[in-house]
Amino acid sequence: MLETLTKGFRSARDRFQGITQLSEENIAEALRDVRLSLLEADVDLGIVRDFLDKVKERCLGESVALRSGKRNRQMRVRPGDHFTKACYEELVALMGADEPIVPAPGRTRVLMMVGLQGTGKTTTCAKLALYLKKSGEKPLLVGADVRRPAAREQLRVLADQIGVEAFTPEGEDAAEICAEGVAHARENGLDTVILDTAGRLQIDDELMQELAHISERTSPEFTTLVCDSMMGREAVNVAQGFAARLELDGLILTKLDGDSRGGAALAIRQATGIPIRCVTMGEGHDRLETFRAEGLASRILGMGDVVGLIQDFEEALDAEEAEKAEREAERMLRGDLNLESFLGQLRMLQKMGPLKDLMAKVPGMSDMLPEGAAVEAGQLKKIEAMILSMTPEERARPEILHDSRQERVARGSGTNRRDLGDMLKRFATMRDLMGQIGQAGPGLLGKVSGLGKMLGGGLPGLPAGFDASQLGLGGAPNRRAARAQKAGDRRQKRRQMRKHKRKGKKGK
Repeated sequence: MLETLTKGFRSARDRFQGITQLSEENIAEALRDVRLSLLEADVDLGIVRDFLDKVKERCLGESVALRSGKRNRQMRVRPGDHFTKACYEELVALMGADEPIVPAPGRTRVLMMVGLQGTGKTTTCAKLALYLKKSGEKPLLVGADVRRPAAREQLRVLADQIGVEAFTPEGEDAAEICAEGVAHARENGLDTVILDTAGRLQIDDELMQELAHISERTSPEFTTLVCDSMMGREAVNVAQGFAARLELDGLILTKLDGDSRGGAALAIRQATGIPIRCVTMGEGHDRLETFRAEGLASRILGMGDVVGLIQDFEEALDAEEAEKAEREAERMLRGDLNLESFLGQLRMLQKMGPLKDLMAKVPGMSDMLPEGAAVEAGQLKKIEAMILSMTPEERARPEILHDSRQERVARGSGTNRRDLGDMLKRFATMRDLMGQIGQAGPGLLGKVSGLGKMLGGGLPGLPAGFDASQLGLGGAPNRRAARAQKAGDRRQKRRQMRKHKRKGKKGK
């Protein structure tokens, strides 16, 4: 998802490796990478220019503090961190504040869904009905698409699958059907009435007149446009076309999980002024999420979306499993992660839905796979086999896996030393990244809501100094601690080599 944007921002951050201060020249080089990725993602040129100007202004107008945080937990801050902060804040501003569809059980309200054919409008109506049902509402689906063959039959089937009521009488007057559906909902004490209206291949007068008649008869509280995010800039044009003829107050972007570019998600709010309320992230009926600009911006920058992941835990697992998963997430964010607990997390993720989407939400998790590798169950099984071939001590302390141990583990898992070494290296990077994200600090990206609460306060978001050179985010613990750590690692390695030599002599 959004690989084009993530790749561009990662390339921009990489340019700050080894840079000691921000300058107009190195900022311009980094922004060139961002500009190319935004244009390749099909974002309008005017929006791109405005975004880059604001990022540049933030970077040049900000004093770069070399250190931040409390005295005993001080973190070194690099210029790349400030560049990342500027990009994050401007991405959030570009996509706008969160304005979800808030459930309102106990009263009857009307939500009219509009859009072109092929955007997934009917299935999105069902996903929204299930979302509201889980929140305590009794929704009603009304089939008002009298143009497309079998549209009402499709809605009835979907309603049966999710366990909600559908109102799909015969007839060709869409406005009359919708008015009767609203009356039926009020008589039977139902809550949100979701009107599945007809679409067209293009915006035309006949379509707009029909929607205007429906609006007059039902007085919808929300008129929501369903847009295909994979349309890129054309999705923005469609939204502008509908907004010019109807009073839209919300958007739902579909198929975001299949969108490698992300132009619609970034630009549509800025271009239309209409908030994105929800996104759909897969074919399953439960694959509708409230839109969170902070979470999407964090994922675009390659830092995952921990808040979204916790929400997935709560929805997909039972109470005991969800509580356990959240405790494990806290441990991981404090850097308390070994291969045993990592294996448990892998198995938990495999229960929860599409692996690609879930792994993108865990900081550093997607980097556990080789570059370009598909996120498939087979790849995770390979990692699982490596871990299961280790002893309990090796899983708890992977740093003791010297050459002979690695050879044994590779043979036992049916892999090779290169695969195992690569996995261990990526695991170490991931563990460091998650530990540094979880360290208390002033929060360079402090607007990632929810993290601080989860970690018990003191951390509103990502800290100023977290590292992970593969992600290009700069920052590191203070130099004295880093030198001590390296010295300790060297001593441990020498002890292991001496022990290995003594064993070899005894064998002779």
